[in-house]
Amino acid sequence: MTLAIDHLTKRYGRVVALDEVSFSVEPGEIFGFLGANGAGKTTTMRIVLDILRADSGTVTWHGRPSTELPRRTFGYLPEERGLYPRMRILEQLIFFAGLYGVSPGKARRDALAWLERFRVPELAGRKAEELSKGNQQKIQFIAAILHDPEVVLMDEPFTGLDPVNVSLLRAAFLELAAQGRTLIFSTHQMEVVESLADSIAIIDRGRLVTGGSTRDVRRRAGRPVVRLAVEGDTELAWAARLPGIRAVRSGTDITELTVAAGTDPQSILQAALARGATVTCFEVADASLEDVFIELVGRPDAAEPATLAPLAVESAA
Repeated sequence: MTLAIDHLTKRYGRVVALDEVSFSVEPGEIFGFLGANGAGKTTTMRIVLDILRADSGTVTWHGRPSTELPRRTFGYLPEERGLYPRMRILEQLIFFAGLYGVSPGKARRDALAWLERFRVPELAGRKAEELSKGNQQKIQFIAAILHDPEVVLMDEPFTGLDPVNVSLLRAAFLELAAQGRTLIFSTHQMEVVESLADSIAIIDRGRLVTGGSTRDVRRRAGRPVVRLAVEGDTELAWAARLPGIRAVRSGTDITELTVAAGTDPQSILQAALARGATVTCFEVADASLEDVFIELVGRPDAAEPATLAPLAVESAA
């Protein structure tokens, strides 16, 4: 009873856009699909939606091929703007919902409720070309969910949104997931993924490099981070010279040190105490998702088979 992407391969001539990509998403899950520009995220989403056909591999939802499912099973928010510029917002939301069989009356009521929810009821009578990019993005989100799809795929849904609207959209994600909707989204805003996604997959140049629950990926694929504060020493220049320290980021009070694999974080504390320092903070934390992403996608051999995690993503459920 999952959305199962199984060994998808897609080529454009000599370019391999997807290379045996496999992962699964559970019903009611919020799933982050991450990768650099051109990694294969949009291609995967379009194959799920049957906009594109894979050269090989399958996509199934509850065991049924996606090509056999009703169109209203899925909602899609593309990265590109897909609104009619000169058509009024409420009018086109009703139109889009009608394409999936939603009655005009229900579409009107639900559209107005969502506009109110997103604090923009005044946009109902305005034309799309009059709206900011952020407001257009909110309208596209409403259009993607107005027909109550079981699965919603969103390509960079947070693009163009200020912090207040990011918060509103995050709340909408959580509400839809609580209703049993399955949400799959791509973004480059790693802090949003950390706060929202139950599970993730990271793709690089058409190949899946890691995946699983967000927490497990951070623990498995990242390097530990030590947060250290020493009384009277805010720079901790000596710490950067310790064996196994890969990076140092100094803040106002606390310094973060990224620890190389095989290095015991406790050795940093021991080194500080050996200097006679008064340690006011010592904490070992998992790597941030941003650090994991850079580690896996930013390294030169990132497209090679990952050794940090299996290529087939295990669900967090």
